[in-house]
Amino acid sequence: MSERQKDVFLDSGRVTFRRGLPGDDLVLGDIDGSFVTDTIFEVRPSANGFTLNEKSVSSPIVKRFPLGEDTDVEDVEESARFVAVDAHGTPCGFIDVVFEVWNRRVVIADLELSPQYRRRGLGRELVGLAANYGRELNARTLWLEVTNINAPAIRAYLRMGFKFCGLDTSLYRGTASEGEVAVFMSRDLPG
Repeated sequence: MSERQKDVFLDSGRVTFRRGLPGDDLVLGDIDGSFVTDTIFEVRPSANGFTLNEKSVSSPIVKRFPLGEDTDVEDVEESARFVAVDAHGTPCGFIDVVFEVWNRRVVIADLELSPQYRRRGLGRELVGLAANYGRELNARTLWLEVTNINAPAIRAYLRMGFKFCGLDTSLYRGTASEGEVAVFMSRDLPG
């Protein structure tokens, strides 16, 4: 992606999308990446792999993520961050992506939006920037991992054209997310 900015106008004002800057790390850590859901995607083994069934939970689940760890840069050709900034210059969301050379895949390593900016199309815009970035690198696909209890994100990714492509029942073992299932989703990047 070139260094151009993109503006989107919401009821609350203008949001500008741009490439991440070195100093952004200091303020992006303040974005609340938590979520609340009253449904989950239950993962069940089946004869041919697994099935995912959306089901209601008895009381809403509130999920807060620990501070992220650095992305493993092995087999990484390039990485980028795209940031959404509101009319006051305050970052309200970001997406971190990593291009994996060996399989020409752009991995969405992190996507976070401040709660007041969710459900307004900003996530779709950020994923669109990631897709354009991937096309510039001749990537073949966008790929991501999401916990099975983040039903709002899974539904949003499905609306954006992502498909389920796998899961890992052990990825979160020994972490704060113990008992959850990592769901992998991907979307082709046609040229």
